Amino acid sequence: MTHPHPLQLRLPVFAAPMFLISGPEMVLSACKAGIVGAFPTPNARPIEKLETWMQNITEGLAEARETQAPNTLGPWCANLVTHSSNTRLAQDLELIARFKPPVVVTALGSPKPAIEVVQAYGGRVYADVINLTLAQKAVKAGADGLACVCAGAGGHTGFLSPFAFVSAIREFFDGEIILGGGICDGAGIAGAIAAGADYVYMGTRFIPAHESMAPPAYKDMVLNSNIDDLIISAGVTGTPASWLKPSLKMNGLDPDNMPEAPTRHYDSSTEFSGKKWLDVWAAGQGLGTIRTRQSVGEIVNQLASEFETAMHRLQTLPYATRSFT
Repeated sequence: MTHPHPLQLRLPVFAAPMFLISGPEMVLSACKAGIVGAFPTPNARPIEKLETWMQNITEGLAEARETQAPNTLGPWCANLVTHSSNTRLAQDLELIARFKPPVVVTALGSPKPAIEVVQAYGGRVYADVINLTLAQKAVKAGADGLACVCAGAGGHTGFLSPFAFVSAIREFFDGEIILGGGICDGAGIAGAIAAGADYVYMGTRFIPAHESMAPPAYKDMVLNSNIDDLIISAGVTGTPASWLKPSLKMNGLDPDNMPEAPTRHYDSSTEFSGKKWLDVWAAGQGLGTIRTRQSVGEIVNQLASEFETAMHRLQTLPYATRSFT
């Protein structure tokens, strides 16, 4: 199942769902700015909190529709962990069926559990994938689109070149593709679209946003770090992720001698307290260009200006209108 009409957005951007960072305030601000606002359902614990969050988002968007011009609001997105260890999956799906987010992105497992529920009310399901095998399985399962997490992404990251990954997927899939991995400005958005993607994931760019749930010290670390301050390790969550070296050192971990990967366990029914990943901070390769704290709306305005400049540059290059036939 594919959708012939793209999402109605000001920019083809998802404010990527970030663990412990994305919440209702960021989602609403992103939607009001005309992009997709997303959050991971495991951020809301216990399940009653997830219900409250979804209620706040739907009510907030309903209020915004009374004051904003039609088609200027972006849709909201729930990021759902479908890993077998998540015992809360059925409860999350019940709330998704009730509140009907227009977009659901599945992660760390098959999109199958979400497809029937979401497509039944007309929503779209994108599967988070990091390689061709997972992409082919997701397409076969009936996903509407793919969220391709590539090299350079923060948090649970991928390893493939975004250009190579999109080209490979386009060999067998003509549905929608979200591309993520180190995209931090409007020029990166333009490059991703030119390469064959429909939308981009941008996470790190929004970590220091006013609406972000990241602690102030985390935001400052993002503003003061660059690409060389990152390391990829599975030693924290069991899945390879891109971490800020200074935050690892703050928590007694040696970036040059990380522990062995623990057993993967992604159960949203468990409490946050006592988890070692609470105080270690992730980021992607967009580091080094983010220097000020801004609101989500201000970030989107800046991205829009950069995107326009990049598109104009493409159109005015001497070979842009040349025929190569």
